[in-house]
Amino acid sequence: MSFEEIINRIEERHNSLKMQMLDSAGDMENFIKLSKQFSELEEIVHGIEKLRKVQQEVSELEETLADPSTDDDFRELAAEEIENLKIKIPLLKKEIKIMMIPKEVGDEKNAITEVRAGTGGDEAGLFAANLFRMYQKYAEFRGWRFEILYYHESTIGSLKEAAANISGNGVFSYLKFESGVHRVQRVPVTESSGRVHTSTATVAVLPEAEEVDVKIDEIDLRIDVMRASGAGGQHVNKTESAVRITHIPTGIMVVQQDERSQHMNRLRAMKILRSRLYEMERQKLHEERAGNRRSQIGTGDRSERIRTYNYSQGRVSDHRIGLTLYKLPQIMEGEGLDEIINALMEFDREERIANFCSMEAAEVE
Repeated sequence: MSFEEIINRIEERHNSLKMQMLDSAGDMENFIKLSKQFSELEEIVHGIEKLRKVQQEVSELEETLADPSTDDDFRELAAEEIENLKIKIPLLKKEIKIMMIPKEVGDEKNAITEVRAGTGGDEAGLFAANLFRMYQKYAEFRGWRFEILYYHESTIGSLKEAAANISGNGVFSYLKFESGVHRVQRVPVTESSGRVHTSTATVAVLPEAEEVDVKIDEIDLRIDVMRASGAGGQHVNKTESAVRITHIPTGIMVVQQDERSQHMNRLRAMKILRSRLYEMERQKLHEERAGNRRSQIGTGDRSERIRTYNYSQGRVSDHRIGLTLYKLPQIMEGEGLDEIINALMEFDREERIANFCSMEAAEVE
């Protein structure tokens, strides 16, 4: 189905809803349902009207140029104006396409970002620490709040696992593309012969869920308290402040021990649990909407290798969109990550526009 056919259908649907709303004035429940659908199309129809106006202006000016009686000065002005208007047309079409994309569940939410060391021993832990710092610097760059939920070190300053609650405007819509396996190629600090090693770290980005988003019954929870382990001095051995919460229906387990207070550990563990359950439902809804089709972005599959950081060449390659940037230091400092994420967001928009158009065409057939 062509773009023109799609926007014609949207206009027809918009007009049809308007008539149905007039006919259902006595049926309040149906009226509310129709008015919601009508308002969802309103912004798109306004965009189509702007496009139609520009296209009409081009058509009128072209008729003027085709008229032999048009004087040369006006002909020159008309030709220049046509060129200016034609530049606007693809931009207006793109705006309309973006407006047509169904809103992604959770995009407006804050994000809980979890980083874990993968394969590669101490080097994997050091790389995980680098990634966690990269997200912290990126949050600073975008003016977001970065709150560490837990940070578990292993040896020589390497990271076993860590999580942060990142809050700001639409954080999840940016960071959701970071979920997956990140690979590093570099000479480890512990390597004396100068050989390049390959290590990995896993990143999971979850939309932060509020209590109203996910209902959790206490009967579905098993809560255990224990002494904290790891760094922490005398407090570790003397206080049962660590909390382990298991959601029995799904088997999801969260352990929180970084706070001295058992109450605070429980609150943080519940925050993470809610977000994991919310993400599970979000992914389920996403799969239902998309059928069995998988896009190259946004699957959230943690076994998927999404990006490689090559230190000797100073490059970062995102394998989902074939993007390679020789800006590794800037990316690891956070600011350069914005270029990768913006490219991923643009690619995702184009994919979803294509999917939307395919669905529209299928409905017609």
